[in-house]
Amino acid sequence: MSAARSTVMTRRQRVIGFALCIVTILLAVLDTNIVSSATVPIVRDLDPVHGVDNIPWLIAAYQLAATAALPLYGKLCDVLGAKKVFIGAVATFLAGSALCGMAGSMDWLIAARALQGIGGGLMSVTMVVLRELKGPGEKNGGRGGGVGGIVAGAGMALGPWLGGALAEHADWRWIFYVNLPFGLVVLAAAVRVLKLPVRTARRTIDFLGAGLAAAFSTTLLLVTEWGGKDHAWSSPLIVGLLVATVATLVLFVRRQATAAEPVLPLGLFRIRELRYGFAIQGLVGAAMMGSVVYVMIYLQAVRGIAASSAGLYLIPMAIGMAAVGLLSERLATAGWSQKTFVVSGTVSASAALALLATLSTDTSLWTVRLALLLMGIGFGQLVGQLVRLVQDTAPADQLGVATTGVRFFQTLGSALGAAFFGTVLSRVYAAHGPGGTTSTIGRLTGHARRQALDAFVTSTNVVFWTATGVMFLATVLATRLPTRREPEPLNPEPVRVRAEADPEAGASAGTPSLHR
Repeated sequence: MSAARSTVMTRRQRVIGFALCIVTILLAVLDTNIVSSATVPIVRDLDPVHGVDNIPWLIAAYQLAATAALPLYGKLCDVLGAKKVFIGAVATFLAGSALCGMAGSMDWLIAARALQGIGGGLMSVTMVVLRELKGPGEKNGGRGGGVGGIVAGAGMALGPWLGGALAEHADWRWIFYVNLPFGLVVLAAAVRVLKLPVRTARRTIDFLGAGLAAAFSTTLLLVTEWGGKDHAWSSPLIVGLLVATVATLVLFVRRQATAAEPVLPLGLFRIRELRYGFAIQGLVGAAMMGSVVYVMIYLQAVRGIAASSAGLYLIPMAIGMAAVGLLSERLATAGWSQKTFVVSGTVSASAALALLATLSTDTSLWTVRLALLLMGIGFGQLVGQLVRLVQDTAPADQLGVATTGVRFFQTLGSALGAAFFGTVLSRVYAAHGPGGTTSTIGRLTGHARRQALDAFVTSTNVVFWTATGVMFLATVLATRLPTRREPEPLNPEPVRVRAEADPEAGASAGTPSLHR
């Protein structure tokens, strides 16, 4: 075999790689919610007659595809190396973005949105890349965990606003085309700069297990998307989807117990930190859905704030997440363990949800802003630290599946939270309202409207108290986390870096060596 030179990434290359990761995470976060504020011009342009009926599919296609691809992405990172998977995910995301922008019909746009969603799994792949960007001897408190809170907060606040602004002042197609210049720069720079470990050991990929995981997550998300809204819970369609969800889950678990290279090894759940980390992340996903969505509904339905203006109320939450992200490294240096971050984060989020549960029809809007700021402080500690906790304690050869597993459980938790909280809201409103559903509030007047608003506030209070209970359970689980132990060295198997021209290291060639 010809000799191949192995180079450790220089500090400059790692800084560039870190910047690339920030851009890709921001693009992924933005595209999860950027479409929601541009649905009206999209429908008006592509299908003004029947387009409204396809809006749920337009919004759900991205999430369904991104969630279904997660388990496979994690395994591919462990088998092929994170660089190849990262480049493939970015390329898929860009292809989907371009096709979305060129869409000539709603069906075309939905299909392209699904392709974009498959590439949208790059957020989890990027977290693997961030981990492997750490240089030899770099302390565990590095930048990877903090960036999660900063970028996620910025994306949540900017997504709806950016989508609405582009649709209003330019053209809705630019909410997709805007990804292309940034993504192409990321793609070119990643090929040139990233020098991550390449696995040399031959390992198989459990495509059957990945397919079962995709089928399970898809049917579950469809149940939560349609159940109780488009179709009754007792309808044949929902019952059939529930049966399919249970069946594919049973088959998936069985496959993971017998496959030589499972996409989500059951052995991970024997590790205490991972078992609790996955559970806490699922609960956090459910609580985040219950907070952000219903705060937006409260502001629009009860306080009469326009959708575009209501999105600006997420800025305090973004500020809280960003502030914690910036402070996390210093707090870790000051002695904050990952357990401390997780406990503090769940307590802060619980307090914020409890404050939201006290809202009335005339509560000061500064109370809402304060609650969302506190929410951001709580979630900002959880977003990065749970990923880092899992990465630190996962077996070295299962870093990818453990990292994507965190995101997988968060997504499933969000879906279940949306369905559960939606059912709670509907039931409480039906018991206290003037009749009809919450969607009829805008057409009511006089006493009936006042009664409807009071009933709706009562309903959201119950939702927020329920979400508080969910976060309290997450706090209990967080207190059971063991003290953080030193992580195992990554990549214990032989790895090599392809011989690439390195402008900072000269053109010499040598024998491959092991490195981080």
